[in-house]
Amino acid sequence: MMLRIGIISDTHGLLRPEAERGLTGVDHIIHAGDIGRPEIVDALRRIAPITAIRGNVDIGEWARQHPDTTLVRLAGKFYVLHDLKTLQVDLGAGIDVIVSGHSHMPKIDTVGGVLYLNPGSAGPRRFKLPITLATLDITPEGMRPEIHDLGGD
Repeated sequence: MMLRIGIISDTHGLLRPEAERGLTGVDHIIHAGDIGRPEIVDALRRIAPITAIRGNVDIGEWARQHPDTTLVRLAGKFYVLHDLKTLQVDLGAGIDVIVSGHSHMPKIDTVGGVLYLNPGSAGPRRFKLPITLATLDITPEGMRPEIHDLGGD
């Protein structure tokens, strides 16, 4: 059995068709903040169940329904926050994956047996950083994270 999780962040109100295609077929979506508009979550929810947190640009009444951080169980414990620099969680709590956004820089790293995954930014291009999202395949053999470059302007 395999579980595929789509991980996206920093859409800043723009859900690119390439991102929607890249998430097609996933079992669950995690949005690591800076959503930008509530319609983004609605569109992602049409693809798969979604867990979304609020980022620093997510203000207003619509954003209040999204927490600043969350712990979600999907064949492992995922701790989701927007800015990794604000991480204040006990890693001894059996957390398997820490998902963050904010930096717009995609990154996959494993520290102390914990997978740190930043999908980068799938929204408007910032500086010369790539437009990306991530998938995480969870199989009986383990976790396979992958960054997907969406191209785009």
